[in-house]
Amino acid sequence: MRRNRDDIRRNARPGFKLAAVLALSMLAVLLLNACSGNESSVFHTNSSSEEASLDNVSRVPWDYRIVESSVGDLIGSDMTILPDNELMPNDENYATGDKIWALQYMDAEMTTDANERSNVQLSAWSTIKTFKTQEDAKKDMANLKVPVTTEIDLVGVYKTQLKEKTRNFAVLELPSGNRIKQPIDDARYKDLEKKKKVSVKLEEIHDFADYESAYAKFRGWAS
Repeated sequence: MRRNRDDIRRNARPGFKLAAVLALSMLAVLLLNACSGNESSVFHTNSSSEEASLDNVSRVPWDYRIVESSVGDLIGSDMTILPDNELMPNDENYATGDKIWALQYMDAEMTTDANERSNVQLSAWSTIKTFKTQEDAKKDMANLKVPVTTEIDLVGVYKTQLKEKTRNFAVLELPSGNRIKQPIDDARYKDLEKKKKVSVKLEEIHDFADYESAYAKFRGWAS
């Protein structure tokens, strides 16, 4: 009887060892999962910081122009516009060889660094609309490029000197929040030295697809 009990205990040991190994394995998996959960939250934090840095990158409407063109090939209900062979809808039922006026659009990817200095990457020109006359094209563009005279913040003025040559600059904050610098002469430097606001001429460039989205460009001093 005692021998049978010893045999049972002896035979049960491998099973007990196997159960212990499985338990340890499951514990290890749980610990790994917990660690991976912590890593996930760490990565999420990094992702947030990356997204924060991406918040300093914006795409803004930059400029429009009117270009004299002609119609090339007709492809179904579309047409190509020469000389760049851009494909556009032939909404006005143009014929090959017709002279037209193309409204072209350029946007910009603007990156602002920690010092609020902007780096601008301009896109290529692309045609967005065609007209039978230059006058019609100008009327449309007048709604997209709007001259404005207004007051904006003057961040300050400063001087630089190189080889006994002095240059003056004014730093302005545009309505978009971007800061630009403009060279100024000695007389304007003295005039602006203690001012916080200045009157300037701006040009509002509106996005043709979303008119409320606009970028103001400096176009000169109002006084």
